[in-house]
Amino acid sequence: MDQILFQQACNKVIDQVKEGHEIGTLSEKTIHAVIKNYLSPDTSCHEIKIGSFYADILNNQGIIEIQTRNFDKLRRKLDVFLELKPVTIVYPIPYTKMLRWVNEETGEISPPRKSPKKGSPYMIFPELYKIKSYLLHPNLKLHIILLDMEEYRLLNGWSKDKKKGSTRSDGIPSKLVDEIFIEDISQYEKLIPPGLNGNFTTTDFKKVTRLSQKYAFSALNILNYVGAIKKVGKQKQSYLYSR
Repeated sequence: MDQILFQQACNKVIDQVKEGHEIGTLSEKTIHAVIKNYLSPDTSCHEIKIGSFYADILNNQGIIEIQTRNFDKLRRKLDVFLELKPVTIVYPIPYTKMLRWVNEETGEISPPRKSPKKGSPYMIFPELYKIKSYLLHPNLKLHIILLDMEEYRLLNGWSKDKKKGSTRSDGIPSKLVDEIFIEDISQYEKLIPPGLNGNFTTTDFKKVTRLSQKYAFSALNILNYVGAIKKVGKQKQSYLYSR
């Protein structure tokens, strides 16, 4: 991690945002721009056309694609890019969030309030499931970045206070917390929680990772697919897994 370089990227992008827009109105572009400038301060490497697509970054490491969600939208790019160069998918995850609410009618933005939820690297699993068939490709790499950030949400939800079902407008990174690199399938073991050293069930995995039951199933499916874990038996109605 390079905290100085990350802060420089934050300052550069946020200053540009303040010049042309009001904070909280950019539809998540700020996180993307900060990460892009952090990973490649040389802007001549940004938005490079490869075939019919544009890569976020193309440099001596290969192709870098920053995706905050919806990995399924990467499939067509991956079909082309993976046959040409190493491709790193960068996934930023909010670690600690300060929530701010934007009133679209008045333009008022609420003071920041800390969200009780904390992010973890395990939040990548639902996205990985969307590109499962690509995970064994030798040119595919992952880069998970945990960030502290301010998240701006529009007061346009369906509940009485308009918060439930609301739209995330933008995220403003404030601190680099951790980075996890998965260079090949042998390194998927980094996504197995440290406390799971013996045999474990989906329920055990769910408790440690704090994923929902559905996403815990997806996670174990992915880890089994890439060979990081294996099924070793059953405990009542549950499968037992081991590293």
